[in-house]
Amino acid sequence: MIPETMAALLRGALPETTWRNRLQQDGALRFMEFRSTDVERLSRLGITADRLGPRLVVCMWDEEAPLEVGGYLVVDNLAMGRPSMGGIRMLPDITPTTIFNLARGMTLKNAAAQLPFGGGKAGIVAPDRSLTLAEHEEIVRRFARLLYRYHTIYLPGPDVGTNDADMKTIAIENGLDCAVSKPVDMGGNRIDQLGAAAGGVVLAIDALLPEMERLKVLPQFTNLKVPAPHEMTVLIQGFGAVGSHVADMFAHRSSDQAPVIIGISDADGYLYNAGGLPIEELLAKRDERGCVTYAYFLERLLGSRSSHPSTKFSTAANDLLREAAFCFVPAAPVAHYLDVDAASRPAMTIDRAGRWSMIVEGANTYSPDPARRSMRMRMERAIYWQRGTVIASDFLVNSGGVIFAAQEQLIPTPPRLRLPSGMRGDREAVERWLAKHEQELSALADRRLQAGMKQRQEAIQRNMQELVDLLVADPDLLPLEAAEQISIRRIASSERFRRVADIMEPLRTIAPERTVRDAAEMLLAEPSEMLAVVSGDGVLVGVVTDWDITRASATACAEDLPVADMMTRQVITTRPDVSIVDVLRNLETYEISAMPVVDGNAVAGVVSSDILAHKTLYRLLQAQG
Repeated sequence: MIPETMAALLRGALPETTWRNRLQQDGALRFMEFRSTDVERLSRLGITADRLGPRLVVCMWDEEAPLEVGGYLVVDNLAMGRPSMGGIRMLPDITPTTIFNLARGMTLKNAAAQLPFGGGKAGIVAPDRSLTLAEHEEIVRRFARLLYRYHTIYLPGPDVGTNDADMKTIAIENGLDCAVSKPVDMGGNRIDQLGAAAGGVVLAIDALLPEMERLKVLPQFTNLKVPAPHEMTVLIQGFGAVGSHVADMFAHRSSDQAPVIIGISDADGYLYNAGGLPIEELLAKRDERGCVTYAYFLERLLGSRSSHPSTKFSTAANDLLREAAFCFVPAAPVAHYLDVDAASRPAMTIDRAGRWSMIVEGANTYSPDPARRSMRMRMERAIYWQRGTVIASDFLVNSGGVIFAAQEQLIPTPPRLRLPSGMRGDREAVERWLAKHEQELSALADRRLQAGMKQRQEAIQRNMQELVDLLVADPDLLPLEAAEQISIRRIASSERFRRVADIMEPLRTIAPERTVRDAAEMLLAEPSEMLAVVSGDGVLVGVVTDWDITRASATACAEDLPVADMMTRQVITTRPDVSIVDVLRNLETYEISAMPVVDGNAVAGVVSSDILAHKTLYRLLQAQG
């Protein structure tokens, strides 16, 4: 059954004709697909298409599931390579806009890490109530069946509301290579368990600290004093999967390399001690109870029992951002943690915030939405230019998780360790098969882990150096703009090597004996560049465009005139393996707006100026052409 909130959103945004024309069925599974050229329909869903994407947006649900099972998939951009990669978020308030914003973050994150994968994200609309473990697993299992349709262009991993165990469920349903961040018994890199994303944040802090000396050439950093690693103070907003792992990694360092964590927050409040918090004790409490701040207050700070009088506690978790530290790590699932204007409802306004010298974003904060981006620029102008705080954007630093996950594709699963297709969906049979191959899968997991650690170190070190390079070279550049440049340059470099097959759209066909009226109705019902006129043996014999219909009308042709008598016969075509730059050059040379894509004698799709504009870095391609 489609989740009620999802049905309400779609019914309110999309007209009935869209439901009739776009709804696809596969047994009990339902899909509605929208591509980058569907600008108006995407806008109704709250998504503004731009030069990067989205390539594909899917609304999907299971009609026969005993539970409400449905959600969204966004494949944003495939310029870096196929498939796209990104986590599955599972929350009651998931919307297409949310998933698009996260997918765009993955596009930039994968590019910044120089991974050969596009950016994608999926979201499950969870029931607005507590779920049993069995219900949770059933929802994930059925959502996996929906995702399988797109397994060649999207690889899921864990995100908020899902975990490594859920990826195992998806792999059981769809195959070992159809999910990432799987447990060791599947040869996976279990990014939640290993704290892979948090490790990236820690590496970013380590790499950025010595680079900050170079920022002193900028006027806002003239008086900057860069501390030694053990003198650096740190605040962590959010003591969850990322924040607690950041604290744990720092706590286990030698005393001359471990920064001082002076403040943490969670859903219950925040703790602060200028001399440092007892991180190992707090980590133990988190393992027992989840949230730790209020429990620590009751046991250690309340009344005469207080053994730590210098430690401050408040139930106002966001007030942690009032405290000063050298480094601030936003690691809570709050995208809008800081702003100039209280009307935007940030976690804290800048005028009330403490002083920090660096912000290293452990949470997903990026959004391509113009209004959100405008707020971000406003915040950065105040915090970077006026306060002298450098910001390492999320997609530059918290890529450790996706780098680890990518190794499950970069180091391929040997054929002998691929799950037999006839076993998919049978958990008991899969468990027996995994046990039989336990030693080999464990060794594969270790190889992938070692590769992930090496690549994470190199990627994040490089990103921090490039960030400071750009900021020092251009004093007018804001940190987010610099971070975007890093990713966009890598995407643009990859763009030159993309082929027509990566961006072409389906092309509808019509038989030569069909009438002009039939062709006009097809073009009106689903506006497109053209119709391919295909003979009975599947050979392209011509095309019909809006111009052909207009010409037929102007010459008073009969509506029942066969298409063969008015179609364009001299057709410029291209092949799926032709480079996009060459296609752009041909469109300009022949002064046409679209070309059918032909593979052998069969029509494979269409490529056009409009598709190029929506699916590629069009202006950069023009410069290269």
